Amino acid sequence: MTDIQKNLIAGEWQTGDGEIENRNPSDLSDLIGVFAQASGDQLEETLDQARIAQKEWAAYGMERKQAVLMAIGNELIARCEELGTLLAREEGKPFAEGKGEVYRAGQFFTYYAAECLRQIGENADSVRPDIEIEVRREAVGTVAIISPWNFPTATASWKIAPALCYGNAVVWKPANVTPASAVALTEIINRQDIPKGLFSLVMGAGRAVGQRLVESPKVNAISFTGSVPVGKGIAAAAIQNLTKVQMEMGSKNALAVMDDADLDLAVALALGGAFGGTGQKCTASSRLVVHEAIHDAFVDKLVAGAQAMKVGHALEEGTQMGPVVSEQQLNENLAYVDLGKSEGAELACGGARLEMPHNGFYMSPGVFLNSTNDMRINREEMFAPLTAVIKVGSYDEALATVNDTNFGLTSGIVTKSLARATHFRRNAQTGVVTINLPTAGTDYHVPFGGRGDSSYGPREQGKAAAEFYTTVKTAYISAGPV
Repeated sequence: MTDIQKNLIAGEWQTGDGEIENRNPSDLSDLIGVFAQASGDQLEETLDQARIAQKEWAAYGMERKQAVLMAIGNELIARCEELGTLLAREEGKPFAEGKGEVYRAGQFFTYYAAECLRQIGENADSVRPDIEIEVRREAVGTVAIISPWNFPTATASWKIAPALCYGNAVVWKPANVTPASAVALTEIINRQDIPKGLFSLVMGAGRAVGQRLVESPKVNAISFTGSVPVGKGIAAAAIQNLTKVQMEMGSKNALAVMDDADLDLAVALALGGAFGGTGQKCTASSRLVVHEAIHDAFVDKLVAGAQAMKVGHALEEGTQMGPVVSEQQLNENLAYVDLGKSEGAELACGGARLEMPHNGFYMSPGVFLNSTNDMRINREEMFAPLTAVIKVGSYDEALATVNDTNFGLTSGIVTKSLARATHFRRNAQTGVVTINLPTAGTDYHVPFGGRGDSSYGPREQGKAAAEFYTTVKTAYISAGPV
C-alpha cells in the first residue's frame, strides 16, 4: 500500500474527499505517490484558521519573521539535489533544471527574508500646520495562491515568500499535476516557527477547490499563474467580493534575429529559449523573427541543432529535453503540429511522439518554417517544444511583428548594433526585454510581468511585490500645542 500524502488544513495534515495518483512522465511505471484531494469543508476550515493565524503572524517581530523565511530558503538550497530530483521525476524537466529551480526557490525566500528587515515607511509634513503624516504598508490579509505545474517550486515560492514577508496568511492550491513538490515545500514551511494555520496546502481540481477558493469572501487577495481563460474566470469571480487580484497568464514570445547577429549565438539562444523545459515555459521563444539576409543560414543551423538535441528520461545523464508533462499536454501539442501544417507552415523537423525505452510522454523538438504571424501557431500559446520561424525584410518589420500579438510577456533581439538594441529595448511592447540573451530566464530581485493578455495587476518579484501583498495606510498626527 502506498501512503496517501495529505493536505495541510488549519495546521493539521488531513486526508480529503479522494485521492489521485502521480506518475513520472519519463516512466509511467514509476508511481511517485498518491495524493489527497481537499474537500470544500476543509477549505472553509483552513480559511477560518488562516484569519486567526494571520493576525498573530503580523504581530511577530521583524527579526522573527526574517528567521523563518531564511530557514526555509536555506533548507531549499541545501536540499536542491534531493528536491530537484523529485521535481524532475514528477514534472519531466532534466535534473539540472530541476535542481536549479529548487535552488532558485530558496533564493526567493532568502531575498524576502532580508526584505523583512527593510520595511521602512515614509513620512511627510501636512499642508496644514503642526500635522505630520506617516505612510506605511500593512498586510493585505489572507492570500490565495494558485500556482502552475511548469515551475512547481519556483513559481509558488516567488508568491509565498513575499506573502509571508509582508505579514499575510497563505492558502496554496498547487497544480494537481505536480503534487509531490508541493507537499515537500509545505513540509519545510510547516516546520518553522509560524502560527497554526498560517500556511495551508489544499490540493484538488481547479473546478472544485480552486473555484471555491477564488469565490470566497474570506480571501483578501489572489495570486494566480496559468492560462488566460482560467485567469479571466478568476477575475470574474474575484470582482464579486472586490478581492485583489494578480495574474500571470499566457504568452507568445518572439526572438528577433537581425542580419548583423552572431549566427551561432542566435541559434543557441533560439534553441535554449524554444526547447528548454520542453518548451513548457511562459517565457519560451515560440516565434523566431528572422531577417531575410541570414534566414537560410540560421534555419540550417537551427534545424540541425533541434535534430541533435537529446530527448530522454529527465534523470538520465546527458538529457537535454525531457518528456512533456502529461498525456493531455502531449495530445494538445500534436494537435498544434497538425494545425500548423494545415495552415501552410512547413514542419522542417520534429513535432512527433517518440518511442523510447521508458513508456513516457516523449516528443521531438519541432521547427516550423514559412510561417506567417497571422497563423494560429503564431497567435496562440502552444506550451510545447515547438517554434515557428517568421521571415522579415527589415528591422522595422521585425519590431512590428514582435509587437503584433495579444500577449506581451517577454521579447528579445540578437544584434551587434547598439542603436537597434536601444530602439528595441524602448519600443518592444513587452514587460521583459532581452538583448543578446534568451527570452527565457529572469532574476529574482527585479519585477517580472507582462502586458496585454499576459498579465493583470501588480508585478511579481523584487520590491514590486509589496504593491500586491500589502495595503497602504496613511496616518495624520497632530501633537497639539507645546
